[in-house]
Amino acid sequence: QTETFLNDDVRFLLPLDESFDALPHAVFFFDKDAALAERFEASGCLTMNRSDVIRLCDDKVAQTLAFQRANLPMPETIIAPKSFPKSVTLSDEALRVVTERLGLPLIVKEAHGSFGMTVYFIETFEALRRKVDALVGRDFLFQRYVKESHGRDVRVNVVGGRVVAAMKRTSDCDFRANVTNGGRAEVVVLTEEERSLAIRAADAVGATFAGVDLLYGESGPLVCEVNAAAHIENIYKTTGINVARPMLDYVREVLR
Repeated sequence: QTETFLNDDVRFLLPLDESFDALPHAVFFFDKDAALAERFEASGCLTMNRSDVIRLCDDKVAQTLAFQRANLPMPETIIAPKSFPKSVTLSDEALRVVTERLGLPLIVKEAHGSFGMTVYFIETFEALRRKVDALVGRDFLFQRYVKESHGRDVRVNVVGGRVVAAMKRTSDCDFRANVTNGGRAEVVVLTEEERSLAIRAADAVGATFAGVDLLYGESGPLVCEVNAAAHIENIYKTTGINVARPMLDYVREVLR
């Protein structure tokens, strides 16, 4: 039996020194509430993904560092120095160093955000200056713009180290290919290089279940990001594959 609940369910509004009662054996976590996932784990419940994986995947700066440690191909990246409100922002000299290395246009990506809403396409130095000033106090990074992947990417669902579904996303109106931003999706046949990279990316962040986004690079696929709480409705509508089924099968195998 399965049950669906929200993270504000009254059963979970307990002091930290109390444990949750009558929890299921395992929980699929389609939420970024890592603190709640950690409480499930402390109460003896198997969570997939684990709370540490949820935290890592919710931080694009941290997961990019994980990709680098795993030697995965990705767009050239510079992590912005940490800043604080009312402090001095990056100097023009520092931004010129960034643009000299990465070129223009370039991508600015906040550490936190969903559906591509905190990813920005920056075309001029003046626009970069304004965006960086607006992001004081937030963690973010700069990435080289991959023109070959403008408005298109591949979403790959990985379950337990195995690719179970994939779709190509394309947008004619945005540099981001997210379906939620007006993109459209279609079935795609992955190359062996794409399949391998998606599995390696999920493994790099420790994700049992993952929605891996790949970009089309000039010399092959690049990792964009890994989603630990990937929505599975659009890929079902596109491919007819219900990703929840292999997820359930995987959990049953683990619990045997």
